[in-house]
Amino acid sequence: MILEDFHIHTTFCDGSDSPEEILRAAIFLGMKKIGFSCHNYTYFDESYCIKKDKIKDYMAEVRFLTEKYRDKIEVFCGTETDYYSDESTEGFDYVIGSVHYLKKNGSFFELDNSQDEFMCLAESCYDGDYFKLCEDYYKNVGDLICKTNADIIGHFDLVTKFNEGNILFDTSNARYLNAAKNAADSLLKYNVPFEINTGAVSRGYKTEAYPENTLLKYILESGGKVILSSDSHSADALCNHFEKYEKIVEDMGFKVHRIRR
Repeated sequence: MILEDFHIHTTFCDGSDSPEEILRAAIFLGMKKIGFSCHNYTYFDESYCIKKDKIKDYMAEVRFLTEKYRDKIEVFCGTETDYYSDESTEGFDYVIGSVHYLKKNGSFFELDNSQDEFMCLAESCYDGDYFKLCEDYYKNVGDLICKTNADIIGHFDLVTKFNEGNILFDTSNARYLNAAKNAADSLLKYNVPFEINTGAVSRGYKTEAYPENTLLKYILESGGKVILSSDSHSADALCNHFEKYEKIVEDMGFKVHRIRR
């Protein structure tokens, strides 16, 4: 089983456990490498991200723990940076680039907070056309590396979080697939890994990790790479479902990407 996880949130942003609590749990699990990925500051929404004046404290804490536990586990200090964040990523070991919002009519709308908010966005800004919403989302996703200089593509199809069973829109529809594949094509040329992100499965929103299998197969056929990520917000979610998805992606023909210094 892969015992490396690089998408982890702590009490420095919207996680429930401190970095040291996470590290102790990781060592107990026998993990070999771990990467913290605090949500980088977003000026328009401070509810979930690290506070601007705490970024240096976060980096210093992770560096301290890196030395404290260096004989037991290899520790990386990363950040998950949203498409609309204008905060620097200088000094981090790696960057996860993600799209959590859409900007419409001068306002920012969160995509993954609740199904009601997602449906309200579709009705108020897209006249109920979920495919148009997805097209706008994937335009931003396709531009993630240019915008964030990401080393990892975060939850590629986050827009499906509240769509279990295609309850809101059909992910086999040509408009949806064309938008998603165009975004993937834009990213694939950078040779940056896509997350197999199990966070929504762990928290009960989905039965399938991001990205869904159709898109995962397209990424594979196009020569893309993947990395397993738990997107954990607590110690008990580390490496969640990794054994299952390691087998799935290797059976498909992927070689799982590993982060090196």
